[in-house]
Amino acid sequence: MQDGGVDPDPDRSRRLTEAAADALAAMRAGEDDGALDRVADEVRTAPDSHADARELMLLLFRECSAMVAALGSGGTTPVKMQVYDDNGDEVPIDEADPPVRTAVRTLLAEVHGDSEAAKAQLDIALHDAAPEEMAVLMVQALRWTLRLSEECTKRDLPVPPWITG
Repeated sequence: MQDGGVDPDPDRSRRLTEAAADALAAMRAGEDDGALDRVADEVRTAPDSHADARELMLLLFRECSAMVAALGSGGTTPVKMQVYDDNGDEVPIDEADPPVRTAVRTLLAEVHGDSEAAKAQLDIALHDAAPEEMAVLMVQALRWTLRLSEECTKRDLPVPPWITG
């Protein structure tokens, strides 16, 4: 839905969910580039590609947030977020590459129930980031969704069927 108005595309939610599900299936099959292509194809054809990219990433981060909450026993057990560099060494979030910082901040905002802050993080990225950085951000959201869903499945925690499909 567009801010303050009626969504001109009532099928948007379904389309974005299907695009995310297709991308996750491609990643599950080891086709990271194919995953990004599926998402890019869906977003590129939208009347407002930035809004659709943002909504698709928000969808993924909302689901990640729900899975983090489930893994953290509804908030009673802390879940640690860690960021690693290319050498596998842990780095502070503020020293991570910009798309990774954005992904972490967006997820943390969603985990803390602040969807407006999550949206603001993505809006800044969409406005300022280079296309390659946006691709990294989208891949990060997809990877986290996939990994969190695998962990939730192992622990018999709920995962939406479109993610595990």
